[in-house]
Amino acid sequence: MTGPQVSRRALILGGGALALVPGLAACGEQTGSTGTVLKSSAPLPQPYTVPFTRPPAARSTQHGAPAYELVARPADVEILPGRKTRILGYDGTFPGPTITARAGQQTTVRLRNDLPVPTVMHLHGGVTPSTEDGYPTDLVQPRNPAARRQLHGGLAARTVIGERTYTYPLRQRAAPLWYHDHTMDFTGPNVYAGLAGMFLVHDDEDDALPLPRGERDVPLIICDRAFGPDGELSYPALSANQKAHGVRDSYLGGVLGDVVLVNGRPWPLMQVDQARYRFRVLNASNARRFSISMDHGVDLVQVGTDQGLLPAPQRERSLTLAPAERVDVVVDFSTVPVGTRVTMRNGFGSGGAGQVMQFQIARKAKDDSRIPARLSTVEPLRETASMVTRDLHFALGKATDGHPHGEWSVNGITFADGKDIARPRLGTVERWRISSDVHHPVHPHMVRMQLYGKPELGWKDTIDVVPGDAVEVLVQVEGYRGRYVMHCHNLEHEDMAMMVHFTVT
Repeated sequence: MTGPQVSRRALILGGGALALVPGLAACGEQTGSTGTVLKSSAPLPQPYTVPFTRPPAARSTQHGAPAYELVARPADVEILPGRKTRILGYDGTFPGPTITARAGQQTTVRLRNDLPVPTVMHLHGGVTPSTEDGYPTDLVQPRNPAARRQLHGGLAARTVIGERTYTYPLRQRAAPLWYHDHTMDFTGPNVYAGLAGMFLVHDDEDDALPLPRGERDVPLIICDRAFGPDGELSYPALSANQKAHGVRDSYLGGVLGDVVLVNGRPWPLMQVDQARYRFRVLNASNARRFSISMDHGVDLVQVGTDQGLLPAPQRERSLTLAPAERVDVVVDFSTVPVGTRVTMRNGFGSGGAGQVMQFQIARKAKDDSRIPARLSTVEPLRETASMVTRDLHFALGKATDGHPHGEWSVNGITFADGKDIARPRLGTVERWRISSDVHHPVHPHMVRMQLYGKPELGWKDTIDVVPGDAVEVLVQVEGYRGRYVMHCHNLEHEDMAMMVHFTVT
């Protein structure tokens, strides 16, 4: 079974629709991303003057099998110094609390919806039954009756009122997962408003490594945002109250902010020991790609990716993260003089978007960590004669009466079509050839992938596909039978129809 063949001309032109969206084709040349920059009008702090903070740690509500409770609610928090910003946050924080779990230990998250809008929670990177995966119309409606609304004229079969409990078996290896809103048509504004957090899975193999731990094992949730004159989050939604979905025409390619936040703080300054640190870096932006690097000759030693440890560490001067991608890196400050400030920069940005955060070496300290030459075993997936090959083309389609700028689609199919783009069999391996017109970070739920012929790069759940390119991946179909979605993780693309179904049989 083979999907439709994609010509090189179609790869580059994307069906000829790019010119219909203002500025879409050119914006990637300036930012390394597809999208349009939304400029802030609020007074912004000077970079590296705001103290760094860690996200709060979620606490299990019971002994034994971990059980967490989160309340999604509006809150007024200080992001820009001296100003309050209204967010939608898990437990009213931006980002949400970091959940910690163990591989193979069933973990539950009870979500209560005190928002004025429906929500859905997805564990990104989780090997999860389809009923627990955060299907986009499995709504948790607001507890407040006045805030409830129906989606597309009717309630989905698994919609609930007020709260629901998600059950995660976590039959997978240690990895830096994350959780976020996945509401049909409104994932972009909801995640932009703050509905995201880290979900760190540990296992015995990872725990046995002599990598930095404790206070030197730190999540870095990086995203870009823009702020209005009073410090409010700016987002170019067609409807502020979610009566209609989508963004203004200029932002159909994606929303890029001009302020970089790390753990909800603008360009923060982190005091560190003269020692090694392990950073779990997540790009939680709607559309912006980052190329992170450190100055003062400090390297990034990558030890893991979206789906856990690499076979061996890889020393890099810079690392690229598309939206939803994660990298697990060790940074060695032990040879940097006390008092020095080391800057993390974004090579895909300029001005404020080119700055990320700073680390000040505050003190000497004992450090018994090290980076071993071998980290884990990643069994390479192998091509076979019977392997199913699929071609998946992510692109902007032709204009229609209902969509004058075209719809983002996969092989011309959108979520509303209701078709399965694939029906892979559980326990098999498939070969997918993914192509694009512009930048598309591709995320299929539940399954994990290896770049074709490159098992040393580890397991992935999100693949960064750049304009006019094609990426080949081998897909391991393990986990559970059921219906899942695959989509672009540029959230404006996802909300504007670039999400399709596949059913694991």
